[in-house]
Amino acid sequence: MAGESITLSPGSPEPRGNSADFALIARDVSFYYGSFQALKNVSLDVPRNRITALIGPSGCGKTTFLRCFNRMNDLVDGARFEGTILFGGKNLYDKDVDVVALRKRIGMVFQRPNPFPMSIYDNIAYGPRIHGERDKSKLEHIVEQSLRRAALWEEVKDKLKSPGTQLSGGQQQRLCIARLLAVEPEVILMDEPCSALDPVATSRIEDLMLELRSDYTVVIVTHNMQQAQRASDYTGFFLAGELIEFQETTNLFVVPLKRETEDYISGRFG
Repeated sequence: MAGESITLSPGSPEPRGNSADFALIARDVSFYYGSFQALKNVSLDVPRNRITALIGPSGCGKTTFLRCFNRMNDLVDGARFEGTILFGGKNLYDKDVDVVALRKRIGMVFQRPNPFPMSIYDNIAYGPRIHGERDKSKLEHIVEQSLRRAALWEEVKDKLKSPGTQLSGGQQQRLCIARLLAVEPEVILMDEPCSALDPVATSRIEDLMLELRSDYTVVIVTHNMQQAQRASDYTGFFLAGELIEFQETTNLFVVPLKRETEDYISGRFG
């Protein structure tokens, strides 16, 4: 794990320490799709410059919770949020929050790679251009640096004008990560980023996540418990819309504090 360990209160999502140690602070988060309550009073603090994994069976609320961090759920008709999520001391759900600016600072990588139908270069330059960058030399620098950070530069540097959609699935996912890095986010959300990839591509994405945590906070939803064990520093286990347990990953998988967690990671259900 990078840096000092952050102390968490036993059996609780409440860390002890300075709030500056945490990129996101969620308190009593509930979420509804119409009359269905998908999240029930979830409180969880996301440590800065760490990888936090959210695990649990299908329909447990982990993806809904992830999408609360950049307000992607706002796009769902009939959805309703309750609670508080602090980012830089500001409640993300205050009425004066610029959601477009928020999604620049808290970016998202989706389950399936979704490169734009344009060249590799234009995929990366798209975001900076939208935010006003027009200088060609600066854009070239951003494209190269973003592709390098996403461990893709050496594979595509000679075909930047080729369509991004012609890359392999794993390359497309790294392209999407590079596209996100080009707008300089602070937090990277990943929703099952390896579910459509083969083992080799999955390993590359996991290695990339471990490299990125020195500069970014990463939150990943995964059904793959081995992936959570390999690639995360902290893990939260969700069940039926509730956060059951949140610990350092090693502790959660070796000495879970809750019976429900033990049952899930041992394969008794899920």
